[in-house]
Amino acid sequence: MRKTLIVALTLFTLSISAQEINWMTLEEAVIAQNNKPKKIIIDAFTTWCGPCKMLEKNTFQNKDVAEYINKNYYAVKFNAEGNETINFKGNTFTNPNFDPNKTGRNSPHQLSSYFGVRAYPTIIFLDEEANLLGPIPGYQSPQQLEIFLNLFKDDTYKSVTTKEAWEDYIANFKHEFRETNPETGLNLSTN
Repeated sequence: MRKTLIVALTLFTLSISAQEINWMTLEEAVIAQNNKPKKIIIDAFTTWCGPCKMLEKNTFQNKDVAEYINKNYYAVKFNAEGNETINFKGNTFTNPNFDPNKTGRNSPHQLSSYFGVRAYPTIIFLDEEANLLGPIPGYQSPQQLEIFLNLFKDDTYKSVTTKEAWEDYIANFKHEFRETNPETGLNLSTN
């Protein structure tokens, strides 16, 4: 009985501590900005991309990452080779060469080109008026993403305009996100 209670309490604690990112469409994020200005973070992924799946599992399911993004950003999932029609900044973006019969790589969505996506995954940051701040290509661990989340959240990027300023920013950055095991939600480190 005691072991059952401990297991039940552990599972209950894990489910409480688990947090998911509140994903929305780009159109929903832009509308939300009108009501409450926040920057937008876009996960530009593809269905066949291994690093994209790692980003979802290891980084976006990290409790600290999810909590920080939900508090400070509007989060958008965007299939960069999908067939979705997206209305953004007075333009309609589609994927006219999309092939529904393909199971692997497909043609890039027009919005991918608009944002300068050249690799998958790419994390795109937009300001409070949905203007492009920058695409960050490649897999990012929770601690790597934390650097960019902070850089853009408080407009620090405006003062980090040289290689020396970037190196100084990185050298003085204090990480607060902890690594977690995505399977259990348990912390892997205390940093």
